[in-house]
Amino acid sequence: MAVAAAMAAAFPSGYALSCHVAGEGSPPLPTTTFNRSPSSHLAPFTPRFRFRLRHHRAVAVAAATLREVCGGRVPDHVLQRAEEVGYVVPTEVQEQSLPVLLSGQDCILHAQTGSGKTLAYLLSVFSAIDFGRSSVQALVVVPTRELGIQVTKVARMLAAKACTVMALLDGGMLRRQKSWVKAEPPAIIVATVASLCQMVEKRAFSLQSMRVLVIDEVDFIFGSSKQVSSLRKILTSYSAASSRQTIFASASIPQHNRFMHDCIQHKWTKGDVVHVHVNPVQPMPSHLRHKYLICSKKEGLHVLLSLLERDAPKSGIIFVAEQTERSKKAGNPPSTTIVVEFLRSTYKGSLEVLLLEEDMNFNARAASFSEVKGRGFLLVSTDIASRGFDLPQTSHIYNFDLPKTATDYLHRAGRTGREPFSKLECGVTTVITEDEQFVLQRFQNELKFHCEELPLESMFTSDL
Repeated sequence: MAVAAAMAAAFPSGYALSCHVAGEGSPPLPTTTFNRSPSSHLAPFTPRFRFRLRHHRAVAVAAATLREVCGGRVPDHVLQRAEEVGYVVPTEVQEQSLPVLLSGQDCILHAQTGSGKTLAYLLSVFSAIDFGRSSVQALVVVPTRELGIQVTKVARMLAAKACTVMALLDGGMLRRQKSWVKAEPPAIIVATVASLCQMVEKRAFSLQSMRVLVIDEVDFIFGSSKQVSSLRKILTSYSAASSRQTIFASASIPQHNRFMHDCIQHKWTKGDVVHVHVNPVQPMPSHLRHKYLICSKKEGLHVLLSLLERDAPKSGIIFVAEQTERSKKAGNPPSTTIVVEFLRSTYKGSLEVLLLEEDMNFNARAASFSEVKGRGFLLVSTDIASRGFDLPQTSHIYNFDLPKTATDYLHRAGRTGREPFSKLECGVTTVITEDEQFVLQRFQNELKFHCEELPLESMFTSDL
């Protein structure tokens, strides 16, 4: 009784609560915080352990299944498809967010990369749409084509032909898709910002009947000078926040309290928007091992090669900085090309070296993305691969160039440690110069992780 009374006193009515019964040697559960406006009313909440009063003592009940958390608000055939592919037990973010999402409330979904945000918001989408209605009822906006391909694949898997899911991801298909959309509007559209605006402005379809709007990787889109003005149109001009559920999702939302204020102030969401923040204390997945190595720029390529030979990754992504305008004007090749050509001529391992960069045309990018699915690879890429790029076989990340911000480091690191390797040793290794040490230290302080130094001598052979 004392436990229940203390919990009831500590948390106001209506707030979600993550409960934990600490037994001997039991680890604490990840922290979950909820921010909301005073007028907010949350739906009933299903924590990881539900407390029941039995004979005047608190008893912990076993964790709920995904079906139980959904509480009859997601169509059975959708849940059945999810269970068939292995989504039976909810992840922490799904367990904490689904009661809010399925209540129809606007939500800022803020959790680690690879934590299951995509499935959470898609289940909310399927709970809201009318399968017998021919109109665009849900829209998922993504920053890149690659993320759009992945979200579309999951949505179609869950739909199982019960409704149409269309991907508008640039390229030469838009003209043909315009006629398809007019003839038979899909229930769900997954689109990049540019493609969506192009189709709406050409009056290919209307968003007035839209019930759910999801903005995935919202901080990335708002931080893009090319996309932010179009995103504001999507949020305020094409449909009204009062007539839809709005969901923002990302692993990183800088100044999230300010962002929540802006959502209400600019009417991107309704006034009772909820901020679901899972693992706010530890944004970086704890199982990852971080290492760094100091060398000169001239030694970088050889150090990278030595790292690959030493680590023998199952698959890896090598992140390289985007080419500057100054470098382009000087006629220099981009760093991605330099790294790819070096590895293709010197790397003797079994993994295929592939390239992915933003300037590649749609078909080339789609080909690179499809080639790495289900096989071993070394993918050399700019930060385009750091957002929502789900390649579960990725065991190692290499930062050949230091990312610009801690947020970029977080998203790059989030490409590894995903299923099925989340229980195994996965690593992030960063190659830096002496002058960049303080920047990496700042990232460690901000993201609360430790980075181990590798001695340069361990990488070099006598002939280097």
